[in-house]
Amino acid sequence: MDHSVRSRVSAYAVVTADGHLLLTRLAASSPVFEPGLWHLPGGGIDPGEQPDSALARELREETGLALASAPRLVMARSYGATRLGVSWHLVGLFYRAEVEPGSLRVAKVDDSTSDVTWAPLADLSPAVLSPAAADALTLLG
Repeated sequence: MDHSVRSRVSAYAVVTADGHLLLTRLAASSPVFEPGLWHLPGGGIDPGEQPDSALARELREETGLALASAPRLVMARSYGATRLGVSWHLVGLFYRAEVEPGSLRVAKVDDSTSDVTWAPLADLSPAVLSPAAADALTLLG
């Protein structure tokens, strides 16, 4: 095994409502994917943390919204990326999720998320999406 590659497991929320997908914009401090791309809410699972707990925490931090019900694991994907001189092996766990109504806001500032939006599915292009968000589009059909 190449020890110069860092591994990370992340939980991502695939949340849709009225033809829109909940997305977050990656900030300059994004550790794995390029800043400026639209990404799924979610992120790294801390040691000892359960994936659904990580998903709920990340949703609150990145969108200001709470899970409405238990999320459902629907897909897992593996990614390789190099960013800021670090090579990554990322495993993304994708959950279909519903959120409580509320106002969108990035609750954890100065982190890897700079913005949050409900993006119309019909307007989304893979060119503006992180690899994980692009995979979510294929999942949605």
